[in-house]
Amino acid sequence: MSGPAKPEKSPLLREVRSLAVRLAVFAAVLWVLLTQVYLVTQASGNEMFPAVKDGDLVLGSRLEKAYAKNDVVVYERSGRLRVGRVLARGGDIVTLSESGVVEVNGSAQGGGILYPTYPKSLLSYPYAVPEDSVFILGDCRTQAEDSRDFGPVQCSAVKAKVITLIRRRGL
Repeated sequence: MSGPAKPEKSPLLREVRSLAVRLAVFAAVLWVLLTQVYLVTQASGNEMFPAVKDGDLVLGSRLEKAYAKNDVVVYERSGRLRVGRVLARGGDIVTLSESGVVEVNGSAQGGGILYPTYPKSLLSYPYAVPEDSVFILGDCRTQAEDSRDFGPVQCSAVKAKVITLIRRRGL
């Protein structure tokens, strides 16, 4: 003789549980992607104009840890995320002339930047970038607050390498 029969679970209840489990897994994967793999932020200001404009959504890879010259990166400065372009890495010599010419290791750097790059008073040039640091400039050099204002940026303060932009204006 067997015990009392268990009531059969409702198919609706099974579907709801299945959906809840799927949503929880999706949320966990999304959380890992957005906190460990990718960084999503909104650009504020026009320091990187015309490459990155005020209001653009910036998607960056947190997995990149070696930054090359001309990489656009997201870095933290004074508790705020900023976007800038790597001009030089640790061990490079940066020279900014009063006429607005930029040199890295003796080679002139233009790269399609429309604005002259004048030195500011914080650093003296030629300047040797310390190891484990990068020298970052904004593309809109006349308005940007960058390594000329606060010195080199520690690689640990660089949060992501920009991999794409989403233009938000007019949406």
